[in-house]
Amino acid sequence: MRRGLFVTGTDTGVGKTIVCSALMQRYRDERPLGYWKPVQTGIEQDDDTAVVRDLGDCAEVEIFDEGVRLRNPVSPHLAARLSGTTIALADLESLAGRLATDRTWIVEGAGGVLVPLNDRELMTDWMARLGLPALVVARTAVGTINHTLLTLEALKQRSLKVAGVVMVGERNEENRHAIEHYGRTRVIAEMPLFRELTAAVVGDWARDELDRAGHLWR
Repeated sequence: MRRGLFVTGTDTGVGKTIVCSALMQRYRDERPLGYWKPVQTGIEQDDDTAVVRDLGDCAEVEIFDEGVRLRNPVSPHLAARLSGTTIALADLESLAGRLATDRTWIVEGAGGVLVPLNDRELMTDWMARLGLPALVVARTAVGTINHTLLTLEALKQRSLKVAGVVMVGERNEENRHAIEHYGRTRVIAEMPLFRELTAAVVGDWARDELDRAGHLWR
């Protein structure tokens, strides 16, 4: 499986799952899509796959709901340790080999790019094995320039391709310009904090605002 995007973020809770839902709605008519969350922590209170199934208005064939599912909303390496297990990239690769090859996959990460998966490997090691371009989800608020540039730097230092950035929150043109200029990347959309979070609202925004210039798949 080497077709798709890896959706990562500058932090946990930044909006990756909503962006994944929007991507499913935006590009479904252009290509067969699928969504996969390989590693999920805090499963007792959050289920990102269920959120994307709902907000992305997904058919079951578009969802691959298998992977590492751990209790406790903490870093994957710690959640695994607390559960008496270890996350192995070979196991994740085995699961990736079961993804339908006729689909373009939206793969969602857990936390940020340097979150540890085990005692030796980080999320970037998993991203490198998958070989998918990274779409970075960032906040629009104060502090986002530093956080986003650090994330982009970590990806580029590891020769991981960056597809672009989606900013989430109240529009901030200065922060957007700084990220594009200093990060040498494109902000392909600015997603608001939706007052009403439904599949219809996410879909309308995605079709009108997400990647309006059509840069993402180039």
